[in-house]
Amino acid sequence: MTAPHARRIDRRLVAISFAAVILVAILAMGTARAAPAPDSFADTVDKLLPAVVNISTTTTAKVQQRAPEMPQLPPGSPFEQFFKDFMERRGQPDAPPRKLTSLGSGFIIDPAGYVVTNNHVIEDADEITVTMGDDRTYTAKLVGRDGKTDLALLKIDAGRPLPFVSWGDSSAMRIGDWVIAIGNPFGLGGTVTAGIVSARGRDIHSGPYDDFIQTDAPINKGNSGGPMFNVAGQVIGVNTAIYSPSGASVGIGFAIPSAQAKPVITQLRETGKVRRGWLGVHIQTVTDEIADNFGLSPARGALVASLNDGSPAKKAGIQPGDIILSFDGKEIKRMRSLPSIVAETQVGKSVPVTVWRKGKEETLSIVLGELPEDQVAAAAPGSKEKAPAEPKGVSELGMTMTALTDDVRQRFQLDKDVNGVLIMAVAPNSSAAERGISPGDLILQVQDEKVSTPAQVQAKVAKIKKDGGKTVVVLIQRSRGGQNAFVPLKIG
Repeated sequence: MTAPHARRIDRRLVAISFAAVILVAILAMGTARAAPAPDSFADTVDKLLPAVVNISTTTTAKVQQRAPEMPQLPPGSPFEQFFKDFMERRGQPDAPPRKLTSLGSGFIIDPAGYVVTNNHVIEDADEITVTMGDDRTYTAKLVGRDGKTDLALLKIDAGRPLPFVSWGDSSAMRIGDWVIAIGNPFGLGGTVTAGIVSARGRDIHSGPYDDFIQTDAPINKGNSGGPMFNVAGQVIGVNTAIYSPSGASVGIGFAIPSAQAKPVITQLRETGKVRRGWLGVHIQTVTDEIADNFGLSPARGALVASLNDGSPAKKAGIQPGDIILSFDGKEIKRMRSLPSIVAETQVGKSVPVTVWRKGKEETLSIVLGELPEDQVAAAAPGSKEKAPAEPKGVSELGMTMTALTDDVRQRFQLDKDVNGVLIMAVAPNSSAAERGISPGDLILQVQDEKVSTPAQVQAKVAKIKKDGGKTVVVLIQRSRGGQNAFVPLKIG
C-alpha cells in the first residue's frame, strides 16, 4: 500500500468517525428532549396519595309544601272524612328540612391543614367534612372562596403536621406531557388516573377567566377539586370540569392551571377574599376585517367597544375604537387573555398600556382600580315607536338613519347625553341585517370617527369606497341590552 493511498484511507476513517460522533450527539439531544414514558407512577403516587382528601358536604334544604287540593266528593260520602284527615297529614305548610349531601376532592397544601378544592364542591354547605386517606375525618372551616375561578380554601385542625403537596409551574407544561390526576370519583375514595395534556388555554364558558388545561386522564364526578400533578409530583392544575354527554369520562377533562389557582389561593389565605384589578372597558375580538379597516397587521389585541363611567381606563384617556396591544408589558395576542391579565395585576398599580389609535401606537399610563362585585349594565335606548319624518338612507350599507333631534330623543326616550345616528330601517338582505343590526340601534362611530348625522356616515363610507375599501367598521349601540360593539359591514 502506497503512502498517498494510506492517507486517503485515514482521511475516510476520520470523516466516518466524525460523522458517527455527530450522529450520537443528535440522538442524545433527541433523547433529552423526548423523555420516554415512565415504567410506573407508583413511587410518585405513594408520596402524593396521603395529601389528597375526600370532601363531603351537608346542606339543609327547607322544603315548602303546598297543601294538595281536596278531591270533589259527594256531600256526606264515607270517604270525605278519610280524605280530609289524609290531606291534613300530607299538607303541612312547613315540611321538615331535608339534608342534601355532595362529594368532591381536595388536596392539602400546608402541614397546618389548609385544603384546596372547587367552590362548587362546598358552595352553600352547612357542614364540610374532610376525610384523609387513612379514614380519619375532620370538620373543615371555610377560609374563603372565589366563584369567578371556582376555587375555595378550607382549614382543618388535626393537632399534628399533615402531609402536603407543593405547587408546580403550569406554564411549563406542554401539549403531550404526562399528568396524573387523583381524586374521589363517584365517592369510591382515592383513585389515581394518568394521561397527557391534550390542549391548553381552553375556554369552556364557565367563568370570565377560563384558561383551562385539557387532559385525557379520566376525570369523573367526584374528582372536582382534586389535584393534577406533573411527573415530578407537583400540582399543576385543579381538576374542575368534564365534557361528557353521559356524565362519565369520555377523555375530555379540564383543570384550572396552577398559574391561575396559586395567586387566588394565596389571597384567600391572607384575606379570605380576592381583590382583582379593574380596567373598566368592554372589549371584543379583533377580526381580520376589523384589523384591515383600522390599518393593523396582523390582527391582534382587544378592541375597546365602550367604557364604564368613572373607570380607570376612561380617566386615563382610553377611547372606544382603541385596540389594546399590550398591558403592563404583556403582549395581548388574543382578546380573552386581557381580562385575566388585568385581574391578576395589583390593585392601585400604575401600568403602561399600549393601544393602536388612528394608525399608530400610543402608550398610556393607567392606575388600576378594584373590580366591583357587580357591574352596572348600560341602559337600553327605550321603546321603538313610529319613525320621525325625513330619515336618510345609506344605500351602500342597506340602512335608513336619522339624526337625534329633540323630537327623536323624545319619541325614543333617549337621554340628552346620548349621541350618534339612529337606525330606522334595515334592508332584509343587506350586510347590516346579516350582522344582526336592527331598527332602534345607534351608530356611534364610523371607523375611528364619531358621527352625529347621516351625512357624516355617508361621507365616511363614500371616502372609504373611493379609496378602494370594501368594508367599513361601525360602532353600534344595541337597542336590546345597550352593549356597544364594533361591526364590520360590506360596502355595496
